[in-house]
Amino acid sequence: MSRRVVVAGVGMIPFTTPSRTEPYDIMGETAARKALADAGVDYSKVQQAYVGYVYGDSTSGQAALYGLGQTGIPIVNVNNNCSTGSSALFLARQAIETGAAECVVALGFEQMMRGALGSMWSDRPTPFGRFDTQTTQLQGWDEQAPMAAQYFGGAGQAYADKYGMDPAVFAQISVKARKHAANNPYAVFRDPVTVEEVLGSPQIFGPLTRLQCCPPTCGAAAAILCSEEFAKANGLTTSVVIKAQAMTTDYESTFTTDMMRVVGYDMAKAAADQVYEAAGVSPADIRVVELHDCFTANELLTYEGLGLTPEGTAEKFIADGDNTYGGRVVTNPSGGLLSKGHPLGATGLAQCAELVWQLRGQAEARQVEGVNLALQHNIGLGGAAVVTLYEKVS
Repeated sequence: MSRRVVVAGVGMIPFTTPSRTEPYDIMGETAARKALADAGVDYSKVQQAYVGYVYGDSTSGQAALYGLGQTGIPIVNVNNNCSTGSSALFLARQAIETGAAECVVALGFEQMMRGALGSMWSDRPTPFGRFDTQTTQLQGWDEQAPMAAQYFGGAGQAYADKYGMDPAVFAQISVKARKHAANNPYAVFRDPVTVEEVLGSPQIFGPLTRLQCCPPTCGAAAAILCSEEFAKANGLTTSVVIKAQAMTTDYESTFTTDMMRVVGYDMAKAAADQVYEAAGVSPADIRVVELHDCFTANELLTYEGLGLTPEGTAEKFIADGDNTYGGRVVTNPSGGLLSKGHPLGATGLAQCAELVWQLRGQAEARQVEGVNLALQHNIGLGGAAVVTLYEKVS
């Protein structure tokens, strides 16, 4: 990176169910105000904005930020499916790094509807055409099952078949997620669950039961990025920086091999490898990770994609408790998407907020001790993967 990019402030609101949500513009404005207050900077100093959401009319970003003022700055609306929030962060980081701006806000929000995700358009080609074709060739197609559950459930089953793993192992990830979420006031689902309860919940597809699928929730989160020079000139904290970041999209292997590749294993691994190389660190240096656990199967696959454990060893990684407090790396201390829910545009920036709090030592009962590096993984099918490494600096 040509210039050090400081994460000067973060903010988010508690996520909620669709039946209890505020309108998207109110949620977005509130999260942005919190991030500005956390940074200690006025909106008049912000030079650009990147606003992520999936389900909403164009220029919804302006509608949310105009509550802070109409300052004439560029506001770019971003839509990249489930990686939307991190895509906004990626663009904001580039603006600072290249010198195009000194202070930028990345905002993400989503006002979701109840039920499984689906396409809003039936009169044009779906961007999931290749994915559907490959999935049908590999495992057939179930007209009654949700699309995303077929992708990720199929990937989980493919992993279990390849390595001879009991699919019940996936349920342990839901149990861990709820244990972590019990300490997170921003999460929707904080009550503990047992493996038996997870496995006993209604089956959705393949090894996945309802309690292994993230629910649709509503929410917003934001981050204020600035140059180190701007931060020092305005008396802002420079304690957390983006050390490295990468975005990848699908490779040919996504559509030529197995269901694990269909759900983005290769693009996630490539993004992580790029980040490790750019930062000069290895997975062994990471102690805390917020990763994209839209389904338990994806969390397990991501352990290996990020290099947290070698390929084929995720079952032992879980059994040894190396994915939680007291183990090698704490995965999703926030409770992850499985407990917070998944407001698409907000997810990536909520992950950012959690990791900034971890690096500052402000995560309260969720705090992971001795953290100097924090890794974020956000993926969206269609597709895009964003991996970000944050560092605590003196």
